[in-house]
Amino acid sequence: MALLLFLVQLLGATMLLLYAVRMVRTGIERAFGASFRRVVTSSTGALRAAGTGLILAVVLQSSAAVGLLAAGFAGAGTLSFATGLAVALGADLGSALVIQVLSFQLDWLTPVLLAVGGALFIRSDQRKLKQAGRIVLGIAFILIALRFLRETMDPIRDSAFLPAIADHLHRDYVTAFLAGVGLAFVMHSSVAAILMCVTLVALGALPVSAGVSLVLGANMGGALIPIWLSRDMSAKARRIPVANFIIRGAGAILALFVVNQLPVLLYLGGHEGAQTVVNVHILFNLMLLVVLPFCRVFEPPMQKLLPEEVQKPAEFAIEQKSVLEPAALGSPQMALASLKREVLRMAQLVEAMVTPVMDVYASGDALRAKEVSAKDDFVDAALDGVRNYVAALPGERMRKDTSKRARELAEYAIALESAADIVVGRLMPLALQKASKNIRFSETGNQELVVMHERLLSNLGLADNVLISDDIESARLLLEEKNEMQRLERGSRKKHLKRLAAGEAISFDSSNIHLETLRALCELNSLIASVAYPILHRGGQLLETRLISELKANDV
Repeated sequence: MALLLFLVQLLGATMLLLYAVRMVRTGIERAFGASFRRVVTSSTGALRAAGTGLILAVVLQSSAAVGLLAAGFAGAGTLSFATGLAVALGADLGSALVIQVLSFQLDWLTPVLLAVGGALFIRSDQRKLKQAGRIVLGIAFILIALRFLRETMDPIRDSAFLPAIADHLHRDYVTAFLAGVGLAFVMHSSVAAILMCVTLVALGALPVSAGVSLVLGANMGGALIPIWLSRDMSAKARRIPVANFIIRGAGAILALFVVNQLPVLLYLGGHEGAQTVVNVHILFNLMLLVVLPFCRVFEPPMQKLLPEEVQKPAEFAIEQKSVLEPAALGSPQMALASLKREVLRMAQLVEAMVTPVMDVYASGDALRAKEVSAKDDFVDAALDGVRNYVAALPGERMRKDTSKRARELAEYAIALESAADIVVGRLMPLALQKASKNIRFSETGNQELVVMHERLLSNLGLADNVLISDDIESARLLLEEKNEMQRLERGSRKKHLKRLAAGEAISFDSSNIHLETLRALCELNSLIASVAYPILHRGGQLLETRLISELKANDV
């Protein structure tokens, strides 16, 4: 019975730790995720890229998340292999520094974090403050989970069960290493796995040598996580996680034999104390940075190991191939699934049109603007196909809810086509006008537009998830993002008018284009967010009107 109780408590502490780490990462991604692309892709030089990766890993509390970001940007062609690998290596060190901070005895801070985080999350109406509350609460939950883990281990430290396992891991460091690999991969968080190992050593439940072997294994297991999560990406994207795994894995195996065969632990904090384990973890990831000057050397072997996929013929390009299946019209559910896939394709086309907008504003490249505008023809053709497909559905054999869902998809397709028209009819002409008249935005004004564009791209991805999943919580988040976008637009407009009032000539010259761009981005975002309304309406999450239903007598 005691063993069963221990396992339940251990599982509870572990799940709370995983949830807390995820909560912190989610809060940061929701508050600042739209800026990650710019931060990562603007890094030039191996050292600066590693610094960017380190900062992002500290912020996100996950080197795997940063590695996955780098892989995605590399797959999209916005990040080189060498820069992406440097970002991943820096992220590994950043994750190690997080372990150092969280390994301190901070129980006294928990009530403060709970009070501050709870107040921000519950009481604040501003999105960033609300997410800041989520982050603070997540950190508090991490500290609670670690304390829970320590309390769980206390009763069995002197039992025969735990010392037997600890003694085996101490004598067989290879098994300890493999256990660390498996623990980090199964938990899908090297931070959580290593924190658990450090806590066990601090309690005396594990000897230092076994804790070091487990942590080195967790380093290798943590490098496996982005490989697994990027398995469906292109070969170009997967090269960075694989290269990072090879470097980190080889280094971990070498370090395993060094610390277990040579008396190096004496110089890293002694044989007692969890700080020795943390020191080894930080030193290991710090030493891996010696690879930074040679990141480019790994690219040719990775290209051979993961060659580019054979390009599909042009007739199968996403712009030209509709996924509507006429044969599915006989089955309402199959037809609805086909219709949803086609609307998703339209959303991807719109995203491809929106993505280069700020690049065209910066460069004034007429050829790039023409390429973007050419995609509008494919969006128009897709909308025609959707309308014809909906009209051909066998209405007499369809349930009322299925028929209504088909109409909702058609309405969203119309919204997507209108969004594409904004890109072609307003944003591209404004970008070319800016270039032809040699107009420049102020540094602050340009940054405001970049932030709005980044948030728009993030919302496009969120809208795709809402379209696929019909998830109410995601739909609510999308509408929150719509409100945040409107707040950003109002704020930027006010700041711009203040710059005009201050007599800034550069703001006066760019005024019309700046304000029109703000309005266009905000309207485009509203069209994208319209996918959320039917889902929230079905879930009873929308008010019928914002108007006050009854006026007070003294207001008449």
